[in-house]
Amino acid sequence: MRTDLIRKTALTAAGLAFTGGAIAGPVTAAYAMADAKPTTQTQTDRKGHGERQLGVRYEAQPNFYYCGPAAARNALSVQGKDISVDAMAKEMGTTEAGTNSINDITPVLNKETGKTDAYHSVEISTPDADAKQTDQLRADIIRTVDNGRAVVANIAGTSTDTDGNTHSFEGGHYISVTGYRDNGNVVTIADSANPDTASYQITVEHLADWIATRGYATS
Repeated sequence: MRTDLIRKTALTAAGLAFTGGAIAGPVTAAYAMADAKPTTQTQTDRKGHGERQLGVRYEAQPNFYYCGPAAARNALSVQGKDISVDAMAKEMGTTEAGTNSINDITPVLNKETGKTDAYHSVEISTPDADAKQTDQLRADIIRTVDNGRAVVANIAGTSTDTDGNTHSFEGGHYISVTGYRDNGNVVTIADSANPDTASYQITVEHLADWIATRGYATS
């Protein structure tokens, strides 16, 4: 299996049950924002204090291979858009094998945002992110969120959030980054895999290593 930007990202949620990945709880087709306590439609805007959080109308992915369309859908919701994950999956070429790469998601984000250059793809091709790649990711997240948009990232492996909880996607996964604090050193994740862990925070260093060998879509 290739370990670059176009690695397959098929196995999330139910699929990981067969590969030793760990996700607690089932995936549901839709999860009302009012019930998903970590996410909120209220925007917190404290750019002068090094933090900003965009409002997300969260929805869980309806099956184990729709993480790409679901991540894009949650990301676009911060712009007030409500787009069918089925429609986006068709445009991304998503199958039961997943969505091939972030390069299949970036054009859809641009189309739905209404600007051909709203997003571009960035690759972290190395097995681990170095300081320069991490600094770029931090700057990209801050710029994108300050522009009122969310980042979509293709991740793989296991990482730990700021509460000490682990999130494991050994077969690959897509997530949205919807906010930051501490001048971008800690970022907020909207994760479609499980509504019980719909939102959590992670250091940007951990996120960069999670993206390593893959890529992300940013303004």
